[in-house]
Amino acid sequence: MSASRLHKGRSLIVPGLAALAVLAILIGLGTWQLQRKAWKEDLIAQIETRAYGEPGDILPESEWLAWRADQDEFRKVRVTGSFLHAFEAPVYGLARGERQGAPIQGYYLITPLKIGSGAIVMVNRGFVPTDLRDPSTRPESQPTGEVTITGLIRAPEARNSFTPNDDPARNQWFARDPQAMAAARNLERVAPFLIDADASPNPGGWPRGGQTPLTLPNSHLQYVITWYGLALTLIGVFTAFAWRRLKGTDSDELKLEE
Repeated sequence: MSASRLHKGRSLIVPGLAALAVLAILIGLGTWQLQRKAWKEDLIAQIETRAYGEPGDILPESEWLAWRADQDEFRKVRVTGSFLHAFEAPVYGLARGERQGAPIQGYYLITPLKIGSGAIVMVNRGFVPTDLRDPSTRPESQPTGEVTITGLIRAPEARNSFTPNDDPARNQWFARDPQAMAAARNLERVAPFLIDADASPNPGGWPRGGQTPLTLPNSHLQYVITWYGLALTLIGVFTAFAWRRLKGTDSDELKLEE
């Protein structure tokens, strides 16, 4: 191998390593989107299988310790009990507005429901705008006595690094976490899941239930094609770049020999 070709070959090391790093990122993103696609399709299947039809009963308290979201979430249920309005927990969130892209700020009202056995199920009764956070602004919204709620089983809301810390002392909540709310209020025998109440009207019109999105977008295949397509493009571009550089070496050597 000539010194010129050796030099040209070595000059490909740095761009080659950079291309490999970018290629690994693109393939990783494509693979992640494949995993997300499988997760989303499973979630859509769960909703289609469980969220419609006649409501069933919640799992008995004896099975709560073994409760699993992947086996029970989004199932339509009906439960009867009495609300403990004194322990109502407003969770900050957004709801769909009249115009797409213009959500309404407000709160989801999580209220303990004491069922016949004495155990408690947290119910997401629905959404109220910010100016109705205080129960005194909507006194008719807190029915007394026995009520029957129909809704969907939901897992506790997952927290991430952007979720603010709750402040139980000020009754400020940022995640729908039934166990955290129960601990702050010294409530026992609390279900590990919530029930998202359906859109049945509440007295005074608030809170508004039926906020669970049942139609989920699934664009992950497009992202898979995009990331893998960029990876293939990168391979093609780098191959052409390396070939032209090495071919240039051969051409230079021929000119020198002439």
